[in-house]
Amino acid sequence: MNENDKLPLTAHLEELRERLIVCFVAVFVGFGISYGFKEQLFEILIQPLISVMGTGDKLIFTGLPEAFFTYLKVAFLAGLMLAAPVILYQFWVFVAPGLYSTEKRILFPIVFLSSFFFIGGALFGYFIVFPMGFKFLLGFASENIQALPSMREYLGFSAKLLLAFGLVFELPLVLTFLARLGIVSVGFLKKNRKYALLLFFIGAALLTPPDVVTQILMAIPLMLLYEISILGARIFGKKKTDEDSNQESVR
Repeated sequence: MNENDKLPLTAHLEELRERLIVCFVAVFVGFGISYGFKEQLFEILIQPLISVMGTGDKLIFTGLPEAFFTYLKVAFLAGLMLAAPVILYQFWVFVAPGLYSTEKRILFPIVFLSSFFFIGGALFGYFIVFPMGFKFLLGFASENIQALPSMREYLGFSAKLLLAFGLVFELPLVLTFLARLGIVSVGFLKKNRKYALLLFFIGAALLTPPDVVTQILMAIPLMLLYEISILGARIFGKKKTDEDSNQESVR
């Protein structure tokens, strides 16, 4: 970052406003495109549930505007995903001038990897957790009890789970980044493995529905991701300098 490149606060605010306008326009365009395929998108979203439901079972809507607003939310979420590259690019262009060259080199890989891990977590939830979790939950139906999931209920439930799995899959990136900054180390992560395991099950219980199957299906990948984090910290973590080693020996 060069001193001559510094801009006054008003210029930064004006640029921020322009970037936000571009992001809003991108989301609006993405929403408009997605709304034309709202039924198909919702059909894809409910496929894991439909695959484990009984023959002839369907989702319902209990209020007259429920289907309309559900499709509206689906189109908005899909439009947000379509606009994500534009939003990330605008973020990059806005913050890049204020970064040093070394920070610029690391920011782009972080943005790319965070998107990769988030999408990977959401796909894991959709293809692995959803079918098994829904099958377990629908197993409580009986001859006298029938499951009648509504469109609004399913959208909120599935969106929450997809977001939760996307976020927890960011764990390796977060811990590796902290190791890169020297905040955590490989030894620290190994030493606190058992506490991390306890936190994973507590977090899974808070983020998932109150059933053991879904909680375990979230906790197990977190355990694996933690081990990947240790590997990432070993490879990309901050290396000890001679000065650090001397300080540790003095202590």
